[in-house]
Amino acid sequence: MKKSNSILTLALLAGISFSLIACANKKSTDHENGNGVHDHSAMNHKAEDEMSDGSVVETSENKSISQLIDQYLVIKNALVQDDSRAAASAGQKLAETSSSIDLNTFEASKQSEIKEILEVVKEHGEHIAKSEIAHQREHFEGMAKDFMDLLAITGTDRTLYQQYCPMYDKGKGGSWLSDSQEIKNPLFGSKMLTCGSVKETISMK
Repeated sequence: MKKSNSILTLALLAGISFSLIACANKKSTDHENGNGVHDHSAMNHKAEDEMSDGSVVETSENKSISQLIDQYLVIKNALVQDDSRAAASAGQKLAETSSSIDLNTFEASKQSEIKEILEVVKEHGEHIAKSEIAHQREHFEGMAKDFMDLLAITGTDRTLYQQYCPMYDKGKGGSWLSDSQEIKNPLFGSKMLTCGSVKETISMK
Protein backbone atom coordinates (compact mmCIF):
# COMPACT_ATOMS: atom_id res chain seq x y z
CA MET A 1 0.00 0.00 0.00
CA LYS A 2 2.84 2.34 0.89
CA LYS A 3 4.50 1.47 -2.42
CA SER A 4 1.31 2.33 -4.35
CA ASN A 5 0.99 5.68 -2.53
CA SER A 6 4.60 6.52 -3.36
CA ILE A 7 4.09 5.75 -7.03
CA LEU A 8 0.92 7.87 -7.11
CA THR A 9 2.70 10.77 -5.41
CA LEU A 10 5.59 10.61 -7.88
CA ALA A 11 3.16 10.55 -10.81
CA LEU A 12 1.31 13.62 -9.52
CA LEU A 13 4.55 15.51 -8.98
CA ALA A 14 5.75 14.63 -12.49
CA GLY A 15 2.46 15.81 -13.97
CA ILE A 16 2.60 19.12 -12.12
CA SER A 17 6.22 19.69 -13.19
CA PHE A 18 5.37 18.94 -16.84
CA SER A 19 2.44 21.40 -16.74
CA LEU A 20 4.58 24.15 -15.25
CA ILE A 21 7.33 23.65 -17.87
CA ALA A 22 4.80 23.65 -20.72
CA CYS A 23 3.18 26.88 -19.49
CA ALA A 24 6.56 28.57 -19.12
CA ASN A 25 7.56 27.56 -22.67
CA LYS A 26 4.26 28.79 -24.11
CA LYS A 27 4.60 32.14 -22.35
CA SER A 28 8.17 32.53 -23.62
CA THR A 29 7.13 31.63 -27.19
CA ASP A 30 4.17 34.02 -27.13
CA HIS A 31 6.38 36.81 -25.83
CA GLU A 32 8.96 36.27 -28.57
CA ASN A 33 6.33 36.11 -31.30
CA GLY A 34 4.68 39.21 -29.98
CA ASN A 35 7.94 41.14 -30.07
CA GLY A 36 8.69 39.87 -33.59
CA VAL A 37 5.38 41.09 -34.97
CA HIS A 38 5.79 44.47 -33.34
CA ASP A 39 9.31 44.94 -34.69
CA HIS A 40 8.34 44.06 -38.28
CA SER A 41 5.35 46.35 -38.09
CA ALA A 42 7.52 49.22 -36.91
CA MET A 43 10.02 48.57 -39.69
CA ASN A 44 7.26 48.49 -42.29
CA HIS A 45 5.82 51.77 -41.05
CA LYS A 46 9.27 53.34 -41.13
CA ALA A 47 9.89 52.11 -44.68
CA GLU A 48 6.49 53.41 -45.80
CA ASP A 49 7.19 56.79 -44.22
CA GLU A 50 10.57 57.02 -45.94
CA MET A 51 9.01 56.14 -49.31
CA SER A 52 6.31 58.70 -48.74
CA ASP A 53 8.83 61.43 -47.87
CA GLY A 54 10.94 60.61 -50.93
CA SER A 55 7.92 60.65 -53.22
CA VAL A 56 6.85 64.09 -52.02
CA VAL A 57 10.24 65.61 -52.77
CA GLU A 58 10.48 63.94 -56.15
CA THR A 59 6.98 65.03 -57.15
CA SER A 60 7.65 68.62 -56.11
CA GLU A 61 10.83 68.75 -58.18
CA ASN A 62 9.20 67.26 -61.25
CA LYS A 63 6.16 69.51 -61.05
CA SER A 64 8.09 72.77 -60.87
CA ILE A 65 10.52 71.88 -63.65
CA SER A 66 7.68 70.49 -65.77
CA GLN A 67 5.85 73.84 -65.54
CA LEU A 68 9.00 75.65 -66.60
CA ILE A 69 9.43 73.37 -69.62
CA ASP A 70 5.77 73.85 -70.55
CA GLN A 71 6.17 77.63 -70.62
CA TYR A 72 9.44 77.43 -72.56
CA LEU A 73 7.68 75.35 -75.22
CA VAL A 74 4.78 77.80 -75.40
CA ILE A 75 7.29 80.56 -76.19
CA LYS A 76 8.95 78.34 -78.78
CA ASN A 77 5.66 77.57 -80.53
CA ALA A 78 4.60 81.23 -80.47
CA LEU A 79 7.85 82.30 -82.14
CA VAL A 80 7.46 79.54 -84.74
CA GLN A 81 4.14 81.19 -85.62
CA ASP A 82 5.60 84.73 -85.48
CA ASP A 83 3.19 85.49 -82.62
CA SER A 84 4.96 88.10 -80.51
CA ARG A 85 1.99 88.66 -78.20
CA ALA A 86 1.66 84.98 -77.25
CA ALA A 87 5.43 84.78 -76.72
CA ALA A 88 5.28 87.83 -74.44
CA SER A 89 2.49 86.31 -72.34
CA ALA A 90 4.38 83.03 -71.96
CA GLY A 91 7.59 84.93 -71.17
CA GLN A 92 5.86 86.66 -68.27
CA LYS A 93 4.62 83.33 -66.91
CA LEU A 94 8.09 81.85 -67.31
CA ALA A 95 9.60 84.70 -65.29
CA GLU A 96 6.99 84.30 -62.55
CA THR A 97 7.47 80.54 -62.33
CA SER A 98 11.27 80.89 -62.23
CA SER A 99 11.07 83.17 -59.21
CA SER A 100 8.47 81.10 -57.36
CA ILE A 101 10.16 77.68 -57.47
CA ASP A 102 10.90 76.37 -53.97
CA LEU A 103 14.59 75.48 -53.94
CA ASN A 104 14.09 73.40 -50.78
CA THR A 105 12.45 70.71 -52.91
CA PHE A 106 15.89 70.02 -54.43
CA GLU A 107 18.92 68.41 -52.82
CA ALA A 108 20.98 70.92 -50.84
CA SER A 109 24.05 70.36 -53.02
CA LYS A 110 22.09 71.38 -56.14
CA GLN A 111 20.29 74.45 -54.81
CA SER A 112 22.96 77.11 -55.40
CA GLU A 113 23.52 76.23 -59.05
CA ILE A 114 19.80 75.86 -59.74
CA LYS A 115 19.16 79.27 -58.17
CA GLU A 116 21.73 80.94 -60.43
CA ILE A 117 20.24 79.37 -63.55
CA LEU A 118 16.68 80.28 -62.56
CA GLU A 119 17.69 83.91 -62.06
CA VAL A 120 19.05 84.03 -65.62
CA VAL A 121 15.94 82.28 -66.99
CA LYS A 122 13.77 84.81 -65.16
CA GLU A 123 15.68 87.68 -66.77
CA HIS A 124 15.22 86.15 -70.23
CA GLY A 125 11.51 85.72 -69.53
CA GLU A 126 11.14 89.36 -68.47
CA HIS A 127 12.82 90.56 -71.68
CA ILE A 128 10.65 88.30 -73.82
CA ALA A 129 7.57 89.66 -72.02
CA LYS A 130 8.25 93.28 -73.04
CA SER A 131 10.20 93.17 -76.31
CA GLU A 132 9.50 93.09 -80.03
CA ILE A 133 9.88 89.77 -81.78
CA ALA A 134 13.51 90.08 -82.94
CA HIS A 135 14.63 90.77 -79.37
CA GLN A 136 12.36 88.00 -78.09
CA ARG A 137 14.17 85.57 -80.38
CA GLU A 138 17.57 86.73 -79.15
CA HIS A 139 16.64 86.02 -75.55
CA PHE A 140 14.93 82.77 -76.44
CA GLU A 141 18.07 81.53 -78.19
CA GLY A 142 20.23 82.65 -75.26
CA MET A 143 17.99 80.74 -72.87
CA ALA A 144 18.55 77.37 -74.59
CA LYS A 145 21.92 76.80 -72.91
CA ASP A 146 20.49 77.74 -69.51
CA PHE A 147 17.73 75.18 -69.92
CA MET A 148 20.23 72.54 -71.01
CA ASP A 149 22.30 73.25 -67.89
CA LEU A 150 19.20 73.16 -65.67
CA LEU A 151 17.92 69.86 -67.06
CA ALA A 152 21.37 68.30 -66.70
CA ILE A 153 20.95 68.88 -62.94
CA THR A 154 17.24 68.27 -62.40
CA GLY A 155 16.37 65.83 -65.15
CA THR A 156 13.25 66.11 -67.30
CA ASP A 157 9.82 64.48 -67.30
CA ARG A 158 9.79 64.13 -71.09
CA THR A 159 12.10 63.55 -74.04
CA LEU A 160 13.41 66.79 -75.54
CA TYR A 161 15.54 67.54 -78.58
CA GLN A 162 18.26 70.13 -78.86
CA GLN A 163 17.96 71.57 -82.35
CA TYR A 164 20.36 73.83 -84.19
CA CYS A 165 20.16 76.20 -87.15
CA PRO A 166 23.53 77.30 -88.61
CA MET A 167 22.00 80.29 -90.43
CA TYR A 168 20.86 82.22 -87.35
CA ASP A 169 22.61 85.44 -86.30
CA LYS A 170 24.44 85.99 -89.60
CA GLY A 171 25.82 82.47 -89.72
CA LYS A 172 26.85 82.19 -86.07
CA GLY A 173 24.10 79.68 -85.50
CA GLY A 174 21.50 79.25 -82.78
CA SER A 175 19.93 76.48 -80.70
CA TRP A 176 16.62 75.73 -79.04
CA LEU A 177 14.79 72.84 -77.37
CA SER A 178 11.75 71.08 -78.78
CA ASP A 179 9.49 68.23 -77.70
CA SER A 180 9.33 67.02 -81.32
CA GLN A 181 12.04 65.84 -83.69
CA GLU A 182 10.35 67.74 -86.50
CA ILE A 183 12.14 71.01 -87.25
CA LYS A 184 10.02 74.11 -86.80
CA ASN A 185 12.43 76.98 -86.35
CA PRO A 186 11.47 79.58 -83.71
CA LEU A 187 14.51 81.75 -84.46
CA PHE A 188 13.33 82.54 -88.00
CA GLY A 189 9.68 81.57 -87.91
CA SER A 190 7.99 81.64 -91.32
CA LYS A 191 11.09 83.15 -92.99
CA MET A 192 13.09 79.91 -92.65
CA LEU A 193 10.80 77.48 -90.85
CA THR A 194 12.65 74.23 -91.55
CA CYS A 195 16.23 75.41 -91.07
CA GLY A 196 17.94 73.17 -88.56
CA SER A 197 18.64 69.65 -87.37
CA VAL A 198 18.54 67.62 -84.16
CA LYS A 199 21.90 67.79 -82.38
CA GLU A 200 21.11 65.98 -79.14
CA THR A 201 18.33 63.98 -77.53
CA ILE A 202 17.65 64.69 -73.86
CA SER A 203 16.05 61.60 -72.37
CA MET A 204 13.77 61.35 -69.36
CA LYS A 205 15.47 60.70 -66.02
